Amino acid sequence: MKTPKNVSRKRRLAQWGAPFAVGLLALTSCSGNSGSGSGEAADDYPTEAIEIMAPADPGGGYDMTARSIGRALTEGGVTDNGSDVYNVPGGSGTIGLTQFVGENAGDPHQLMVIGKILVGAIEQTDSQVDLGNTTPIARLTAEYEAIAVSADSKYETFEQLMKDFKADPGSIAWGGGSVGGVDQIMVAQLAEAADIDPDKINYIPYSGGGELTPAILSGDVTVAASGLAEFSDQVDAGEMRLLAVSSEEPIDGVDAPTVIDAGYDVSIANWRGVVAPPEISDEQRDAVVSSIEDMRDTDEWQETLETNNWEDYLMTGDEFGDYLEQEDQDISKTLKDLGIVE
Repeated sequence: MKTPKNVSRKRRLAQWGAPFAVGLLALTSCSGNSGSGSGEAADDYPTEAIEIMAPADPGGGYDMTARSIGRALTEGGVTDNGSDVYNVPGGSGTIGLTQFVGENAGDPHQLMVIGKILVGAIEQTDSQVDLGNTTPIARLTAEYEAIAVSADSKYETFEQLMKDFKADPGSIAWGGGSVGGVDQIMVAQLAEAADIDPDKINYIPYSGGGELTPAILSGDVTVAASGLAEFSDQVDAGEMRLLAVSSEEPIDGVDAPTVIDAGYDVSIANWRGVVAPPEISDEQRDAVVSSIEDMRDTDEWQETLETNNWEDYLMTGDEFGDYLEQEDQDISKTLKDLGIVE
């Protein structure tokens, strides 16, 4: 049974645990959830505050995306009912996904930020749920990867870093996101392009930008790979230095070469989007999609794209659902090729 709306988010998180397995079976076997058979909530959607889950610690890409969506929805005038962003870290996003599906079936006012990283995480875990248990709403952004070091690092260029990486792969401690995520895939592809055995990579995973940034600034890792926006504040403050970006072409306003320009045929982008819970009606789904499309057109969202160097990558509804299925197949193959999963 869903937790009542008047129960605080902290209390709901505290109650999460062993009862989920039974609850999930009940939810997924039920064909008549009170929210799924009626278009009432779609008439004037949203009729209450929209809650957005970021399935990671504060400070990372999921968190930035969730808070940017919430700001654009409210400040852009899409909703007068407000929005609330909350974080559920752990399991590279799979803990949040499991909670999201189990607690919120039939509720169109619940959204969750997802991305390429989560698709890979599901492949590597025994998650009780996957993205097929959600309602696809929209793919929103694409963000290129950045390779960065602290400002006092001895590495001033990407070429210097790669020289040492090729000479002694284990001497370079790479910091990045979760195992099997976009960051590690990029580092592995970079190693392959440099004829380095991927098994020799010294990769240290972090659960989000809130942990990765201190690691690079303190010297716990040699170099960091993550979304470009996650390093922007530190780069602007002179605390970190960008060595390269993973785009195919140079990025306007970014003072760093592409990995391709440095001689390594590697280009990769992370995407992020939103899903709704299972068991909402088609009318409710269409209403949520319409609100997200309106959000995308606001000045606030367009400013967010420009500030963070995010590409506008909109895809909605069934088309987004098909895209998720293809991503699942492609990422599964890549992780097997890299030896990350069997």
